[in-house]
Amino acid sequence: MNPTRRTVLLAGATAALLPSLPATAAPRPRAAALQPYASYWYPDSLPSGTPGAGITWRSLKAWRAAEDADLAFNAAREPLAARFTPTPANPTARTDQARIQSLVSFGPTSSNPSQGSATADYYAPTHWAYVDELVFWGGSSGEGLILAPNAPIVDAAHRHGVRVLGNIFLPPVAYGGQLRWTRDLVQTDSAGRYPLAAQLVAVAKAYGFDGWFVNAETGGGDAALATAMQGFLRELKSLAAAEGQRVTWYDSMTVSGSVSWQGGLTSQNEAFFRAADDMFVDFRWSASSLASSGQRAERLGRSRYELWAGVDVESNGSNTAVNWDAIVPRDSAHTVSLGFYRPEWTRNHLPAGARTPKDFHAADDRFWTGRSLDPSRPDADDPWRAPAVVVADRSTVTSVPFASVFNTGHGLRWYEDGEVASDAPWNHLGLQDRLPSRQWVVRTPGRRPAVSFDFADAWRGGSSVLVDGDLDAPVIVDLYATWLPIGVNTVVELTHRIDAGAVNIELAVATAEPGTPGATPPYTFLPVNPVNIEPVNAVNGWQALTTRLTGLTGTVRALGVRLTPSGTGPVRWRLGGLAVRDATTETPAAPTGLRITAASGGDLRFAWNAAPGAVRHYTLHRLLPDGTRRFLGGTCQLAHFAAGLTPEQGERTARFEVRSVGELYTSSAPVTVTHPW
Repeated sequence: MNPTRRTVLLAGATAALLPSLPATAAPRPRAAALQPYASYWYPDSLPSGTPGAGITWRSLKAWRAAEDADLAFNAAREPLAARFTPTPANPTARTDQARIQSLVSFGPTSSNPSQGSATADYYAPTHWAYVDELVFWGGSSGEGLILAPNAPIVDAAHRHGVRVLGNIFLPPVAYGGQLRWTRDLVQTDSAGRYPLAAQLVAVAKAYGFDGWFVNAETGGGDAALATAMQGFLRELKSLAAAEGQRVTWYDSMTVSGSVSWQGGLTSQNEAFFRAADDMFVDFRWSASSLASSGQRAERLGRSRYELWAGVDVESNGSNTAVNWDAIVPRDSAHTVSLGFYRPEWTRNHLPAGARTPKDFHAADDRFWTGRSLDPSRPDADDPWRAPAVVVADRSTVTSVPFASVFNTGHGLRWYEDGEVASDAPWNHLGLQDRLPSRQWVVRTPGRRPAVSFDFADAWRGGSSVLVDGDLDAPVIVDLYATWLPIGVNTVVELTHRIDAGAVNIELAVATAEPGTPGATPPYTFLPVNPVNIEPVNAVNGWQALTTRLTGLTGTVRALGVRLTPSGTGPVRWRLGGLAVRDATTETPAAPTGLRITAASGGDLRFAWNAAPGAVRHYTLHRLLPDGTRRFLGGTCQLAHFAAGLTPEQGERTARFEVRSVGELYTSSAPVTVTHPW
């Protein structure tokens, strides 16, 4: 049985009991001394006893950035990208009404690696275009209650214009919650200020995320505690706003200090909503409670869409029965916004030990796009009202150069220039590209092919886009809504491979929006021709094709491809890369100061100084005695951890290099360091 919200809380309660039990748990993993993990804290005082295996108890009040040994691994570096909203892909998607908040548990509270891990079995969201905020859900009474998001998650979300909130979870007493932790959170100093509010804002600033989700579910409080919580929220919101951060309140504590989930905005929780930026409405809502909540918010001078109506999808995902008309009616204005609780069901419901990236993305496409798997052709009879049917997608593709290799942030192998550079599975969301916002709009008068991310082969990273089907007519695949200026030297580059069949490839470029929602962009179709930018990869058949935007002026508003069958039989066509650039290509500057900051056997911590100028990410390779390079990892951060390294035969000194990777995937000269065995 998959874990539910209740069993997660019970797990936290069990963990809370561990300190009183004999220390018989299994030891921590071998690399634990150097392996950096996502950070978590108690507000101030710690539990009595001894933490369980693999758990470190920390006080947020005592946290100092200068003393945080893992900060370099946990600090996100990608700024929050600005978004724009193109003409919707279908007539039902609204541009200015309901928004979506997503509460996601990416891993356990403790022992959650800072920078990915050696498995492709990971929740790697790709439908960011429909999400406004992501909450890094978690926390338990036996581990810690305040969670800072992993840097890779923040970097990926920011690249798509999505804010990420850390989580403050004060659990129910029945599941290990202690009221003293609530009192710790809202304590004041001699000046009447709330020191933990300042600490929370400082953490979010140092770690590079966007604010906090406050969930106070520990019962037993009184009106004085509720008043203190309101004061804490007001100060937190004020300090957060000065740093561009936000605060969400969860519908739990009431003005009496008791915990009573309202399922709406009422007199019992209005004071907390007024003190925060928005509120997640507990799952007990009804059509009437949401309607009255929206009206109440507007009487307060607030937007009704600052209320997120909770939809619990942890157990049944896109099979969940939801009264959609109570939240996002088809024939009238949306009532409030949507708050999805645990949409990582799309991964978790698959058989453990047999989850593949392909199966996960198929389920994720179903959840976010709907049964038709095409945002431009929603299925009106689908009982699941997918986000693509309800809210308009957004895009952050607004400047040249722009490039994507359709890397989803996890894979079965790592590829460089069409060759396997590491055969180990991996995940690291910080390496995820800006991905197509409409997965997958396919326009054809004939048979629709299947379009998906595919992990069997890639040009770079871990994935490519695969178009697979028996084509009997031209097929247009929409890729990106953009706002890219066209210059006299602007070119578009496609890196592709034909695995089966024969097709003619054209670039689809629109310099204007379609006239109505759901209409095809006014594409101009340009043939793409081989140019000798680099030799064709003779081993794997990848080709780099470029075309000038001859005759086009203004702004590129949409990019896609048109495939026309030129033979018989099924077609399998793979897109490995897309770039919009000037005719010249710049190489990024190299980082400096590469060093090994800690070592334990074959476990190494690396650090370096940032390269000047724009850098997409950094890659770490090992230089083997035979002259080959082995990919060890990539990151947006200025530090990286590598585990389990062993000497090659006869090797006395290991040699490593780090390179900067630019927006166009050009790499800098290397900076190197050695390590004696």
